[in-house]
Amino acid sequence: MRTTWLAALAVLAAAAPSAAPAEAIKIGLTAEMTGPNAESGAYQVNGATLALDEINKAGGVNGKQLELEVEDTQSSNNGAVNALAHLGSEGNVTAIVGPVRSTQIQAMAPTLTKMGVPMLIGGTDPGLTKQGHRWLFRCRPNDSYSAKVIAEFGVNTLGKKRWAIVHATDAFGTGGKNALVEALKPLGATPALVQGFTSNTQDFTPVVLAIKQSGADVIATYIPNSPDVGIFSKQLRQLGVNAPWVGSPSVATATAMKLGQEALFGTYAIADFTPGANPQAEAYAQKYRERFKVEPDFYSSWAYDAVNLLAQVIKAKGSTRPDDLRDGLLAVKGWKGVEGTYEFDKYGDGLHGYNIVKNDQGKIGFQKTITFPLPQ
Repeated sequence: MRTTWLAALAVLAAAAPSAAPAEAIKIGLTAEMTGPNAESGAYQVNGATLALDEINKAGGVNGKQLELEVEDTQSSNNGAVNALAHLGSEGNVTAIVGPVRSTQIQAMAPTLTKMGVPMLIGGTDPGLTKQGHRWLFRCRPNDSYSAKVIAEFGVNTLGKKRWAIVHATDAFGTGGKNALVEALKPLGATPALVQGFTSNTQDFTPVVLAIKQSGADVIATYIPNSPDVGIFSKQLRQLGVNAPWVGSPSVATATAMKLGQEALFGTYAIADFTPGANPQAEAYAQKYRERFKVEPDFYSSWAYDAVNLLAQVIKAKGSTRPDDLRDGLLAVKGWKGVEGTYEFDKYGDGLHGYNIVKNDQGKIGFQKTITFPLPQ
């Protein structure tokens, strides 16, 4: 299912109704518009659309308007592959803003290789950019950074050594779990429990009972789907587990907080986006609230950055050729986005650290930012 999102000034549309579409630079976007993660997909489209509107209202890129071709991934791997294939069959997209789900990106990679256009992604499995996929560029930090931040904060700030690691068994959860186990070793911390679960689980009772029996004094989670966070949090508290919880970004999303409510009070999360982290993030949050009447989260922020990055690179290169865009993205250094300061390494990773945030009675508060040197 495709939706065309063209943001152009009304006066321009009235003066030349056919000129803008004919001259538009088309960017594909694959998002979860239906299925269990449809709310996160709506945030992603909102962020991309907000960037598109601002760029087009400022005159576009090199005299041309931008246009989004949105395809629904249907919250599934097969849906994601079909969405990308449909964009490829059209043959007219310059680049793609891809999914936030690592498992979907894995499934899409062979099709993307055949298409040969850059895809900016939000999935955080470290392996995605380490497998020779020359067209993948990540607009969020990967989980090798998240694991280091979670481990350092849990051990050195919270003083906890016995960890219960709960993770989805998909690419995101498994990759995050593996990275966290490794990050804990030099800090002298031992996982008391490493427990996987299948996404979209409705009953976490066995997982919670395993946590209770493990004697863990801190919980770490890699849960990709915000609805799962909400369900898990309530069942965790209902069964009397009140250990400190440091989770992946989904713990601090608007969807998770709406579902979990008090059960998420006092929890910590690593967050690539939080309004208090930098001036760009604060300005974006204000614009997002005014436009959409809800709080933004990372599902929207990385897509906003992705569209702006593409616009900057197209403008700088004066070209929409895939190889030129690839070279332009790899050359980005010190670009300040709402997610942080971008500097793409040779693998295609643009960000290299995370923020720590805390849920204080339903309000997300910025704690600190931890960044790391680029890999050699």
